[in-house]
Amino acid sequence: MAQMGATGDNGALSLAASALTSDLGATTAQIQLANMVYPLVGGAFMIAGGLAGTIVGWTRTFRGGMLLCALGEVVLALSPSMEVFIWGGRVLVGLGASFMIPSVLGLIPLIYQGANRTIAFGAIGAASGLSALLPLGLGVVMEAAGMRATFLTLAAYFAIVFACSFALPHIEQRRAKSSFDAAGVGLAASGLFLLLIGLSSISSWGLVAPLAGAPFTIFGISPALPLALAGLAVLGVLVVVERRVEERGGIPVLPSVFLTTPQVRAGLVACALTFFFMGAQSILMAPYLQLVAGWSPVAVGAISIVTGVPTFALALGIPKLAPHAEPRRVIQAGYVVMALALGVMALSVTLDGASAPLVYLGAFLAGVGAGTVSSHASNVVAAALPEREASQSGGIQSTMRNVGQALGVALLGAVLLFGITGTVRERAADASISEKAQRQLAGVTIDLGSDRTFEDEIAKLDLTSSERGELVGIEADARLGAVRTAYVVGAVIVLAGLATTPSIALTRPSRRDQPKAA
Repeated sequence: MAQMGATGDNGALSLAASALTSDLGATTAQIQLANMVYPLVGGAFMIAGGLAGTIVGWTRTFRGGMLLCALGEVVLALSPSMEVFIWGGRVLVGLGASFMIPSVLGLIPLIYQGANRTIAFGAIGAASGLSALLPLGLGVVMEAAGMRATFLTLAAYFAIVFACSFALPHIEQRRAKSSFDAAGVGLAASGLFLLLIGLSSISSWGLVAPLAGAPFTIFGISPALPLALAGLAVLGVLVVVERRVEERGGIPVLPSVFLTTPQVRAGLVACALTFFFMGAQSILMAPYLQLVAGWSPVAVGAISIVTGVPTFALALGIPKLAPHAEPRRVIQAGYVVMALALGVMALSVTLDGASAPLVYLGAFLAGVGAGTVSSHASNVVAAALPEREASQSGGIQSTMRNVGQALGVALLGAVLLFGITGTVRERAADASISEKAQRQLAGVTIDLGSDRTFEDEIAKLDLTSSERGELVGIEADARLGAVRTAYVVGAVIVLAGLATTPSIALTRPSRRDQPKAA
């Protein structure tokens, strides 16, 4: 139920694209940032959530995270502006998830062993598929009662799950006696935050040349890349500090075994790519179908069922019905199908809409690929670790999921927005557009939207009627090309994950083959 709620929250935000634009005046960049903040905050603090669970107990961190999620949904529902929506509600939900989701993954190794553990991890992946029912129901609520009632519904859902948590069985957990690794938590949170905020802001702040939305500049260039590089530098320091913590016999926030075990790294990449794929859907499919093709929230929500059913069936069915399936082959097959799904989605978009049959086919293949990878991704990580690190790995797994989703939104969002704006400016220079109009157009950042949306964006420019019509045609072509390019880039990145799979054991390693705890 917790995993479904977390996935449902992201689904609700995708469905709310039109409402955010009309009710709160959101731009595409702000919608992208709203999508980013949840994985940004979650990714920054989930490692800390994983360590907290080992010290204070997974059940306590689970309940605390649930309450924060409920509070965050209330703030989202009552937000008077996009600033409060993003930096109030989305931040609180991200913080809640940073404690809730590692607790889910941390409890499983303590409750289940052997084949049952594999099935249990598959069930968590299947929950993402089962959550496909939530967007459809939330879409109905959104159409009937509006965006605010939808987020209040999610708040009530998290409150119910919190109450249900008191029915969890009592778990004997040996809590760590070591002190909390405050230095590691601080470095991990700040490093991941800088990295992700830098990447997520490329489309709104600029890659090198600063855009109008950049809050400041660094030596005259956009702050996006410098912040991302600073984040990588901080994470490099984290690795050094954590090795010293281990040498002193403490419990590090990032055990070295996570970095030095090839199968663990491959499993973490699988976790990241599954959610990278979800990020691609949230920034490409749902906004395009609503803002360009004019699909209703209910129609977009219905697509999630087409994705969710195969995700649920395969994430749970593969470990249950094919317990001897080779994890490496399963994950490789999942990557190929995920890339194929993105290719079909690229073909589904048209100049002013979308081909419904191809949209549904792409959504179905997306569920097949995501469910296949999810069936073994978490267990590939846990199976290569001793018990304590296997339980603590919930934090790093969750971090990689959020980092993957953030990268999907950031990278593909940047390809989308820069592709549209750059192509329009380039083709305008070659068309019969006056130099004066071209100079005015250089100051316009073009958002993803319909022809009417673009007409509103250039309404204040000094254009003749023929120039205006020509620019609308140019923007429509640029929009189509940029969306398709973004899908193809996503497919290439997913296929790159195949390079990590040779390190995945063909069968689940026995306990004696696992590395010893530090």
